[in-house]
Amino acid sequence: MAENLFRGLFDAETAGVIPVADFMICVVSSLILGFMLSVMYMYRNTYSRSFIVTIATIPAIVCVVIMMVNGNVGAGVAVAGAFGLVRFRSAPGTAKEIGVLFMAMGAGIITGMGYIAYAFLFVVIMGAVDMFYARIDFGTRKSAVLARTLHVTIPEDLDYADVFDDLFEQYAGKCELLNVKTTNMGSLFKLTYHITFREAGREKAFIDELRCRNGNLEVSLSCQESSVLEMM
Repeated sequence: MAENLFRGLFDAETAGVIPVADFMICVVSSLILGFMLSVMYMYRNTYSRSFIVTIATIPAIVCVVIMMVNGNVGAGVAVAGAFGLVRFRSAPGTAKEIGVLFMAMGAGIITGMGYIAYAFLFVVIMGAVDMFYARIDFGTRKSAVLARTLHVTIPEDLDYADVFDDLFEQYAGKCELLNVKTTNMGSLFKLTYHITFREAGREKAFIDELRCRNGNLEVSLSCQESSVLEMM
């Protein structure tokens, strides 16, 4: 029984004509797998509606592509092209978004080859692992919640090299100047720092002291992206 369950729908020795019933089974299975992946990704993750819909439909798209070239030399090209779809996303994605896209494509490829049971097994295992890692906050550093990106504007007569050193020593455990940019015909400097606060809840006091120091010019404090945290 188990052998029959994990046997592929398509016999490699048969002709390239796929029965309509088998085609529908594969497509519907792919849509179900895409729905499962979408639900799993929504667990403890931030997401947009368009991205969730993309995850839900990619397995079926890849499945159809693989079925149409199954048994031909072009199968390898089709697989490479399917994975190349990641490149055409409208905005750069995080590592986690790219990872779930590869999972969706992998499920579509397995289903397109006719191994429905293996595809469900793959999605269940990978989805469970992903949800478990999200549940235990695997890979999250304690210092990450205190890490911020600081953008501050100062007049040109201030020496940006050490103008805020005393404030950084008071409020931040770690500080790094990343970028210096001139603006307003060279009369202003825009500085970008990566800082890690010594303790939570001191952002307001820190910004107030920066405003006193830079003449109440623009100050912006935001959370650092995951890619930035990995570099620190």
